[in-house]
Amino acid sequence: MKRRDLLKTAGFAALALGAGMPVLRGRPAIAADGTSIFTLAYPAGFPDLDPATSFSNDGAVLANTYETLTRYIPARDGAEAKVEPLLAESWQASPDGLTWTFRLRPGVKFHDGADLTSQAVKASIERTKKIGGGASFIWAPVETIETPDAATVIMRLKTAQPMDITAAAGFAAWIYSPASTDKDNAWFNAGNSAGTGPYRIESYEPGQRAILTRSESYWGGWSEGAFDKVVFEIIEDVVLAQSKLESGEADWTFGIPYDNLESLKEHPELKVVSNPSFETLVGMYNTRRAPLDNAKVRQALSIAFPYDDVISAGTAGLGARARGIIPPGIWGHDAEAPIPATDLDKARALLAEAGIAEGGLELTLTYATGDALEALAGELWKANLEQLGITLTLQPMAWEAQWQLAKADPAAGQDIFLMYWWPTFVTPYDYLFNLFHSETAPNFNLGYYANPDFDKLIDEANTLSATDRHAAEVSFKKAQRILIDEAAAVFVVDKPNVHIIRADIKNYADNPAYGHVTFVHELSR
Repeated sequence: MKRRDLLKTAGFAALALGAGMPVLRGRPAIAADGTSIFTLAYPAGFPDLDPATSFSNDGAVLANTYETLTRYIPARDGAEAKVEPLLAESWQASPDGLTWTFRLRPGVKFHDGADLTSQAVKASIERTKKIGGGASFIWAPVETIETPDAATVIMRLKTAQPMDITAAAGFAAWIYSPASTDKDNAWFNAGNSAGTGPYRIESYEPGQRAILTRSESYWGGWSEGAFDKVVFEIIEDVVLAQSKLESGEADWTFGIPYDNLESLKEHPELKVVSNPSFETLVGMYNTRRAPLDNAKVRQALSIAFPYDDVISAGTAGLGARARGIIPPGIWGHDAEAPIPATDLDKARALLAEAGIAEGGLELTLTYATGDALEALAGELWKANLEQLGITLTLQPMAWEAQWQLAKADPAAGQDIFLMYWWPTFVTPYDYLFNLFHSETAPNFNLGYYANPDFDKLIDEANTLSATDRHAAEVSFKKAQRILIDEAAAVFVVDKPNVHIIRADIKNYADNPAYGHVTFVHELSR
């Protein structure tokens, strides 16, 4: 997101929160004055804190400092998925899905003291659209925004859309203060925040840490035991992150090797929280360069992939075979989609049909440095391909470098780009558009797949999403079958979300619609 490397290995800068705020071994850090601190050992940095353009791991910070009009709550404990009010207390759509009216929650203030108004909502969305970065595409259907009064926002759309879901997106849907809409990207990335969220950014050291402090005027109020500060300590070494959890110097982390989970479950001061995610591991084939511009070669590589071994060894059996790119739990998932079985003989025959002689074929796969699952997937795939006379060179890279290489020039880029995707907002279109819709300049379609018929199919399905969900699902499933038939990518595993938290943390519940985001305001100790 994705964009979506969240596990990189590097050194760790020790936590230093300033005078009177020591790290105490054996229990979570507290300030000398009793200020309570929730510390996240986060395994990746935050490259962009601008709410208009952020489209990566930064969402973990922004979700605690900014808010959206609505919030998506996934299905859990037998209850259906739903969209809940946040900055909007109610909304309604016209029968044709082209007009959406949101009524804003009264009494909400931005961190700078400005009131939340319809004009502020309009200015936020229009700045995000004008910049056109990150996930700004979510607002593309909006033709005009009207503000008949301070509490009413009317969105008139070019095409029907489920805007209640769009307004709950984990990227580009943030609402920010009118005083910040003329600020540039550098202003936000200097650690300035202008949201309505429960916390504001106190300090930000890129690559090191972000420290948030509570906004006393937060409209949602503060329960007893709520945390005063939130510290995102960037710890790219997962072994060190685990050590910090075990010693009590951190409260939350993820990305710990699956092999370590059993011992962590036995730790009396820790909890292992595991649940299905909306995150899929996918290998994007470079469809613009030989030999991967040949569908038969891509099909051969896909059936040479050791799916079951990767799931067993890489996720301790907690993952599931991916049936295309849309994971279970999201409408539009195709539970009947075919999944290829590993078959080296069939792969060898397909390569022969494609005119690829055994031996001599060399491919490069890039993946995120320090990501144990991606590394394992690459090693096991490499071993299988060796039996077919194919040399697969594994190239671990920092996420930013991996992404920039892929976006620079497809002709000079990688052959296979291994990455995770979780939704910007919970719709099949998010996965299908971002990863496979034709792009003039690569962004996240890092296999450079281009199919006008596919594009038309998903675009039309998207317009049906607000008015005829069943018809939209049929088209989205048809589009997924096209990707599978053409082997546009290798769809590896639907990952579980596994987070490790201190056992004394109360009210923790993972929301897979927001990848690896902890809403700290809801927690206490």
